[in-house]
Amino acid sequence: MDCCKKTTSRAVATALALAALSVTGSAFAQIVLEEITVTATKRESTIQDVPFSINAQTAQDIQRSGATDLEGLARNVAGLTVQNLGPGQSQVAIRGVSAGQIVRDQPGVKEQVGVYLDESVISLSLFTPDFDLYDLNRVETLRGPQGTLFGSGSVGGTIRYITNKPDLDAFDANVELDVNSITDGDVGGHVKGMVNIPLVEGRSALRLVGYTTEYGGFIDARLEGGGVKSDVNGGNRMGARAALTFMASDTVSITPRIVYQEVEADGFNRQEVFNLYANPYTTTRPAIQLGEREQFLQLSEEFTDETLLADVTMTAEFENFDLDVVVSTMDREILVSRDASALTGSVSVDLGYPDAGVLLPSNLRDTTDLQQTTFEARLASTMDGPFQWLVGVFVSDAERKYAQRLPTPGYAAVTDATLGAGTSAAVANGYANLDSPYNADLPYDIEQMAFFGEATYDVSDTFHVTVGGRFYDFDESRTITQGGLFSSGFDNVVDTTSSDGFTPRILASWNMNDNVTLNAQASQGFRLGGVNDPLNATLCSDEDELIFGGFQSYSDEKMWNYEAGMKSTFANGVTFNAAAFYSDIEDLQVTLDAGSCSSRISFNVADAHTAGVEFELGAQPSDALYLSLAGSILQSEFDSTVTDANGAILGGVQDGNRLASVPDFQIAASGSYNYPLEIFGGSEGFVTATIHHVGDRITQPSDQNSGAGVFSSGLPFGGATGAEVTTLDLLLDPYTIINLSAGIEKDDWSAVLYIRNVGDENADLSFDRERGGRARLAFRTNSPRTIGVTFRKSFSN
Repeated sequence: MDCCKKTTSRAVATALALAALSVTGSAFAQIVLEEITVTATKRESTIQDVPFSINAQTAQDIQRSGATDLEGLARNVAGLTVQNLGPGQSQVAIRGVSAGQIVRDQPGVKEQVGVYLDESVISLSLFTPDFDLYDLNRVETLRGPQGTLFGSGSVGGTIRYITNKPDLDAFDANVELDVNSITDGDVGGHVKGMVNIPLVEGRSALRLVGYTTEYGGFIDARLEGGGVKSDVNGGNRMGARAALTFMASDTVSITPRIVYQEVEADGFNRQEVFNLYANPYTTTRPAIQLGEREQFLQLSEEFTDETLLADVTMTAEFENFDLDVVVSTMDREILVSRDASALTGSVSVDLGYPDAGVLLPSNLRDTTDLQQTTFEARLASTMDGPFQWLVGVFVSDAERKYAQRLPTPGYAAVTDATLGAGTSAAVANGYANLDSPYNADLPYDIEQMAFFGEATYDVSDTFHVTVGGRFYDFDESRTITQGGLFSSGFDNVVDTTSSDGFTPRILASWNMNDNVTLNAQASQGFRLGGVNDPLNATLCSDEDELIFGGFQSYSDEKMWNYEAGMKSTFANGVTFNAAAFYSDIEDLQVTLDAGSCSSRISFNVADAHTAGVEFELGAQPSDALYLSLAGSILQSEFDSTVTDANGAILGGVQDGNRLASVPDFQIAASGSYNYPLEIFGGSEGFVTATIHHVGDRITQPSDQNSGAGVFSSGLPFGGATGAEVTTLDLLLDPYTIINLSAGIEKDDWSAVLYIRNVGDENADLSFDRERGGRARLAFRTNSPRTIGVTFRKSFSN
């Protein structure tokens, strides 16, 4: 089977590579592609002049690809991957730097990719907000460590959503309407709009953006007692942005802004293959074989994420330098409400509860309440001459309150009847709801201060050198309180973590000629360490408690990245950018499922590396035709082995094994063709096609172990003995997604008919195991074939 997968990947790679050769070998018209301005170095420059590997997806690129979120966008960016872990829960990796699956109850784990909305930090491990892409100017992906200018959490790279700014001179407005239908699913659509209003011409303007999107569901739920509930994972995303820019003087501009977004989902994109209550092995209750895009539920599920961001940006121009000041505050409230009946029921079987107690509906509610404030000020030189510099200071304070509750009506009575009267009250530790066998409160406080700077010297007209660094200081404290039968009963236990250091980088670029620039970089990135949450010891088997109980804290992760690249622009309408890199990772933070304990742990792996090449080709052979190709080939491996308390290799972390969640090979190709039409008094038609291929992946390192996909619950329930075996292939298959669209443009309006996922590919995006696989086994999947129509209309003076 692995042979077949490799053959398929090679076939796709060969076909697309030949397509690329045919593109580059044709006779192009003398057309220069439009230059894209970016601010990846916290200065404005063209993407071709930035001396390291960067991608910028413009608004036109996003529309052409049909991407509606970061996951869809990532398929068009070489080296960028997003592991789908459910609505609002995605894990971003760049260049294969990945810790493996991070799940909802690991609030202390830090992100490996920093995410910004313009100048404001919005990244949050696992729960980085997936803002709507409407009215964006571009999305920048900065590859490799960006610790010098962007700090912790940017060890793999940085993603920046760049919005359109208020236009001081002209009125502008647009609206976008969409309706779509999902194969064997529900109907969705959206309404989005923008208006830009100059208040005092040339001096002030207001830009307002609003949107609401309905997502059609496509997962069906089999219910206890029979029956099916269709399309349980539908949802909604709504939000607004309001930005006001005013010129306090001819040289000072101030832009206050408010961003609000709320995401709601009625379920999760989980297709199950085994559930304690729904499997082919039971005899005293109905045997159920769950099918494609099916799951089993006793309770409805829910996800909500409410984000409020308020920031102010001030820019002041002086004779020889500019001053930029950014102040932001973000308030987020997140709820992940899951049907945990199988989880709780699996523990009840172990405790010898009667079937009535095992079948009690149980609702795991994870909540996150985040308040984060940041301040950044920087000075950047503007004088003429060979020497340019930038210096800045960054301060942040984040308070994150994480809590878990497991309300299970009737559980206290069953517990007391089985384990002895008063048991539920005795283990409550002050929590009032005795029917909740697990309760936890974990408030975090993270404070950060950093000073950073970069200096560039033009050694000659064609050779430039940049050096930079960042001094940082972090302090984190966490308090844990637990109560309930499943908990360890901790009461206000405080753990602290602190770190300080310096991360440098050096870059060099050589303008080989007017068309080709070569660049090289050595840079360091880091990710703050932390403290693991205590194991749920009462749920652990003796073996799992021994294996995983010794991992209390984990150290900072650091990485040195070495890369060389080229950027080329040719008069015949072709741009070609490529880079080769090697990243040496020290103390990689790896996340692992702690077996039967229903816990996750993080630990350090002494040495690991990623290496690879990435390329992006764009061509416009004529005014009517646009072609692009982007791809990456990666090798991401452990260079050391970690053993557990028994001396066995821990969780697949073995020298030579691959890192989790990223494909070795990924490629995307797109083409768009415009042609004149006689209808509507003269208009333009267009057709667009994109194809994305993603290679095989694993969800966490242990998935590559021999026998990793062999599961046995060990739970005698419903006539099943618990010795039955479910065998799965945990190597997630490669998949290919094709999107097509065709439409008409006429002056200030356009209409588009599109088909996403033309082949109705049912891809396994990640693997989900509840209580080490004893309670539930499932794969998260993508949306089926979707057919829709989009109408856009613009209004301007």
